[in-house]
Amino acid sequence: MILLALFGSTFILVFALGAQSLLVNNGRYVAAFLNSFLIGACNLVLFKLAPQATPDEMMAFLSGGPFGIVSAMWMFRHLHRKGPA
Repeated sequence: MILLALFGSTFILVFALGAQSLLVNNGRYVAAFLNSFLIGACNLVLFKLAPQATPDEMMAFLSGGPFGIVSAMWMFRHLHRKGPA
């Protein structure tokens, strides 16, 4: 269960950080404000779980980031192509 929590938290954190960059660069104040809470929550999970991580848990932690940023890049490119509904 900790493996999934570390992977998921890192994935969401890096995804949210990628989103934050786009939100700030596009002047989306409210969305950037709200997204900051998600970034903080994921950091809290990581601060709690990462210090006692086993080697397998460290791998889950390290692999969440690359998948998170690539997913954010794909999603925002996909959403940008479709435009507003």
